[in-house]
Amino acid sequence: MSFIESKNQSIASTPNLIPVSKWNETHTWPPKGGLRHIIFHAKTNGFSRAIKRVGRRVLIDEAVFFQIVDEKNKGEE
Repeated sequence: MSFIESKNQSIASTPNLIPVSKWNETHTWPPKGGLRHIIFHAKTNGFSRAIKRVGRRVLIDEAVFFQIVDEKNKGEE
């Protein structure tokens, strides 16, 4: 594997991290208040995998967030 291939592979696997304040620019659900509720209760509701903290900034891993939503919906079917 060449350097360029390995660099492109690492770029492709980089998660899309969205700050809470910018979430509703790309997604209509959940609204900012609902998202903050999910973050506050992340340890008990299973969303802690999708939440990344960098200093005081809270980021949401978009792919993991919606994967958890799908997992929770499969349990209801």
